[in-house]
Amino acid sequence: MSDFRRISAASFAATIFLSAFLLFQVQPLLSKTILPWFGGTPAVWTTCMLFFQAVLFGGYAYAHFLTQRLAPRSQAVVHLSVLLAAALSCPVSPSDVWKPTGGEDPTPLILQLLTASVGLPFFALSATGPLLQSWFSRVHAGTSPYRLYALSNIGSLLALVTYPFLFEPAFDTALQSVIWSWGFVAFGVLCALCAMRAGSMEPPLRSGIRENFEETNADVAENPTWGVRLLWFLLAMTASVMLLATTNQVCMDVASVPFLWVLPLTLYLMTFILCFDSDRWYSRKWYAISLAVSVLCVCVVMMKGAAGSLIAQVLVYFAGLFISAMVCHGELVRLKPSPRHLTSFYLVISAGGAAGGLFVGVVAPLLFPIYLEMHVALFGVWVLMMLVFFRDRRWVLHAGRPRWAWGGLLLGVFVLAALLRAQANNNLNGAVEVARNFYGVLRVQEKHPHDPDRRCYRLMHGHIVHGLQFHAPKKRLIPTSYYGRQSAVGHVLQNAGPNRPLHVGVVGLGIGTVAAYAKPGDRYRFYEINPEVIRLARKHFTFLASCRGEVSIVTGDARQMMEREPPQQFDVLVVDAFSGDAIPTHLVSREAFDVYRRHLKPGGVLAFHISNLYFDLRPVLASAAGQLGWQSLVVVSLGDRDTGTKDAMWMVMAPNLARPEFAPLRKAGRPYHGPTIEWTDSRNNLVEILR
Repeated sequence: MSDFRRISAASFAATIFLSAFLLFQVQPLLSKTILPWFGGTPAVWTTCMLFFQAVLFGGYAYAHFLTQRLAPRSQAVVHLSVLLAAALSCPVSPSDVWKPTGGEDPTPLILQLLTASVGLPFFALSATGPLLQSWFSRVHAGTSPYRLYALSNIGSLLALVTYPFLFEPAFDTALQSVIWSWGFVAFGVLCALCAMRAGSMEPPLRSGIRENFEETNADVAENPTWGVRLLWFLLAMTASVMLLATTNQVCMDVASVPFLWVLPLTLYLMTFILCFDSDRWYSRKWYAISLAVSVLCVCVVMMKGAAGSLIAQVLVYFAGLFISAMVCHGELVRLKPSPRHLTSFYLVISAGGAAGGLFVGVVAPLLFPIYLEMHVALFGVWVLMMLVFFRDRRWVLHAGRPRWAWGGLLLGVFVLAALLRAQANNNLNGAVEVARNFYGVLRVQEKHPHDPDRRCYRLMHGHIVHGLQFHAPKKRLIPTSYYGRQSAVGHVLQNAGPNRPLHVGVVGLGIGTVAAYAKPGDRYRFYEINPEVIRLARKHFTFLASCRGEVSIVTGDARQMMEREPPQQFDVLVVDAFSGDAIPTHLVSREAFDVYRRHLKPGGVLAFHISNLYFDLRPVLASAAGQLGWQSLVVVSLGDRDTGTKDAMWMVMAPNLARPEFAPLRKAGRPYHGPTIEWTDSRNNLVEILR
């Protein structure tokens, strides 16, 4: 190869690599930026992924249209115009005008703000992979462009790995946006050079091309049938559903943060890299066996739920994702066509990915009352594996033979269906009502229905109890769960402000248990982002209706609402707004505490619920208290089955906790003397507080 050809090939490789890097850097960047605007729920990432996959499909469709309908020079002119328009729309930073006001449906709002903020640059980057590979096959006739696809995925992988470990800790989100925008300009220059090179080339004669088909399935090398194209679509869609279902499952019970978005997406991209690099990475036999084992393990972990080990959950879910994606993408590579069908191949793959995002982000919440996306993905991978086994003439299990082997595969289908149904029924066990929306799945359960003294209703979010109330009249108004009379919040609300009415703010409604402490003349103001929580709390529980004080409820993200309100002059502000065991980091940042202080009276008390299976929030809260010049105490209380209380950890802070009314609190609590960690909206790292 001449020096000029080497330089030309290197420019194509560098452009594709940089485009993929930028493509996957901007996803966690923008998702993290808007996460606090929508309550920190995992659905924010799912909706963002739906947008990115849909635009990716649009970019692939655009690339396919250019290469099929326009001459080389016209392709270059059109794409350079798109790049220029995209560069002029930088930097990519969502405007505050897109922040929700509290009543909107979050999904369309997120899609609109992403379109306005990054739509055109992301579209231009999305088209780069297939478009430049097509140009490469024209400029470097005889060289397979499929290795460039693996290279683009390496760029994507590097972007995902460096974001949580390099860019996120080192730069705030505003500076990240500026760096990304300059990177896009550099990409535009490289892409322009490739466009001019490709535009100067005449289309090669078909007979003169000697393409590399060693890894191409013989029956699809020349002219893929509609059946083969359908398989491309279903394999890509199933892998996409598995990716998003795994991400949702982990974020729901751990935390909705970029680190836990990036890990599954990294594994997903690794499967693309391995499968498209060489067929030696994918062994159909061994991955089929591994799939059977991993599916069984995922079912067991789902049965245990959040009670299982964090490490076990993460390992099993991510191993299941990796093996499932390897099966889907390995079979995709076996079915890949010749380079002259390259853009249509990528177009169908991107359509499958977008369909997976649409299914998880929009269809599933409307179709299923609980999270069943993982169930659908696991069952789909197994069935698709059997389908490719059946139709591949070169495979030992072709056409349903030998029968004993197919008997085992069919038995596996029935066993898997039974396990998945049992797990789904377990989630619905004892459910009086189930509600699902953008913020997750809520269940009202009846417990101990045949024991009059213990009979109760409880509200579940995922696997986490968000409040319970006894049915017996004499126990109905007992404060339960994490709010018992011996808990920190119990001490504060029973003793704060003696002989005068209290004004209490509560971030996170639950079932309204805190209202049990209200006395005549007290005012309790609840902030709740999920309208379904409000409806269920009023329908199935009586804490709000029986409250002896005045109750008001503000619908919307607490911080967003409090930023817009005039100072409320709270005597006590209670913060308990977990989603499962996930942490909405925007409620524990330095900026959040500035909001809380503005709404508290001088000498007011802030009580923060920090019970968590996986994370220790004390260092973050102690740092915030120190910056405010406040005193703080950690109060741990033990649960009691007879009173319906649970083990709870609270951190209470105020300018002066030495006042006489806080004597019981001082006796129950202790100061925190450990290390402190400052979090801000733009810089926070969950790994630092992992237990």
